[in-house]
Amino acid sequence: MTAGRTARERVRAELTREITDIARRQLATEGAGGLSLRAVAREMGMVSSAIYRYFPSRDDLLTALIIDGYNAVGEAVEQADAGCPREDFLGRWLAVCHAVRDWALAHPHEYALLYGSPVPGYQAPQDTIPAAVRDTIVFGRILSEAHQAAALTPAQPVPPPPPSLQADAAAVRTLIPDTPDDVIFRGVMAWTALYGWVSFELFGQYNNTIEDRHTAFDHSMRLMAALMGLAQ
Repeated sequence: MTAGRTARERVRAELTREITDIARRQLATEGAGGLSLRAVAREMGMVSSAIYRYFPSRDDLLTALIIDGYNAVGEAVEQADAGCPREDFLGRWLAVCHAVRDWALAHPHEYALLYGSPVPGYQAPQDTIPAAVRDTIVFGRILSEAHQAAALTPAQPVPPPPPSLQADAAAVRTLIPDTPDDVIFRGVMAWTALYGWVSFELFGQYNNTIEDRHTAFDHSMRLMAALMGLAQ
C-alpha cells in the first residue's frame, strides 16, 4: 500500500508540475486574466473534469503560480546574499538587487503576475505570504546587521520620519528587526526603488530613454545604498 501511494503521489506531482508549466506558458500568451483551466486541460489531453482534481479553480492555479514565483525570487535572493562575505553589506545589497533584476528579466511574465496589475476578481490568500516575504527577509537582515555593526553612515542628513509613522515602522520592524524608525523608512524607500526600477524596465517605461540599463541600474542601487548609509 505504501508503494502504491508513493507511485500515485509521484504521478500526481508530475501532473501538477505539467499543469503549472502549461499555465506559465499561458501567462505569456494570454496574461493572468486569460488563464483557463479548460485550456490547460485541452493542451494536456485531459477532460476538463480531471484537472479540477488537481486545482479546484482558476484561483487555486493562480495561487500555486504566485507561490512558485515568490519562492523562485526568494531563492535567487537568498543564494545571492549567501555568496557574499557577511561584513560586506554594500556587496550583499547589490548582489540581492541584481538577483531580483536578473530573475525578472529571465521570467518577465511571472514577474508581471507577482508585481504587475492585479488580476480582476482574484485575491491572494494568506498562503502566499511566507513565499512573498522571503526576499524581503534577506533585505531586512542585511540592513539590520549593518545597523547592529554600526556600518550605516548616510551620505547626508535625511529628514526623520514624522511621529505619526511610528505604528507603521513597528509593523515593518518585523522584517527589519532591531532598527530605529529612520533606518526602516530609508530601507522601505530603497526596496521600493529596486522594484520600481525593475518594473519600469520590464513594462517599457525606459524605452527610448535609458539604454545602458545594467549600468544605470547598478548606479541607481548604489544611490539607494548611499541613502541607507551603506559604505561605498
